[in-house]
Amino acid sequence: MADLREQNVCIKFCFKLGKTAAETHQMLRQAFGENSLGQTRTYNWYKRFKNGRTLTDDDDHSGRPSTGKTPENVAKVMDLILQDRRLTIQDLCNTLGLSYGICQRILSEELNMRRIAAKFVARLLQNEQKQHRLEVCRELQQQLQEDPNFLSKVVTVVPHPPYLPNLAPCDFFLFPKMKIDIFLFPKMKIKLKG
Repeated sequence: MADLREQNVCIKFCFKLGKTAAETHQMLRQAFGENSLGQTRTYNWYKRFKNGRTLTDDDDHSGRPSTGKTPENVAKVMDLILQDRRLTIQDLCNTLGLSYGICQRILSEELNMRRIAAKFVARLLQNEQKQHRLEVCRELQQQLQEDPNFLSKVVTVVPHPPYLPNLAPCDFFLFPKMKIDIFLFPKMKIKLKG
């Protein structure tokens, strides 16, 4: 947001000119765009000036001011993260003596970092790892050219889906696809001999 005091001065100026709160809010939106105060806050400040307030500074708030999100703590968090990117927020809290929320805010708001542990991230491969992968693929390609039945020896096709508890997650994508094939064929009547 643009400076709150600067916008408060503008609200006070519009009030002294005799503009309404709605006109004042519209002018703020025009001047500051997306960084302007919201409608409720604009109306509240307009009401304060209407009730005789002369100061444009915000009132003191109760409670202790935040002391955790200082530039020194931001620098310490940045140093620790650069040393070891696998640190958890709890590790940072224990090391620096800050609260979990402060560490989380420093990481997300100040350093613009986010967790990506839940996603698959492409890992950068070293040159020798790339070379090893290439060699393995070439060997498999050569074996396939020499013996066309190579894949049938390696891959076994199970005629029915296995009923194992550790394969239960595949039920969600496998069985609906199997049902489609069943419903594509016309229903056959079973004749009993007798």
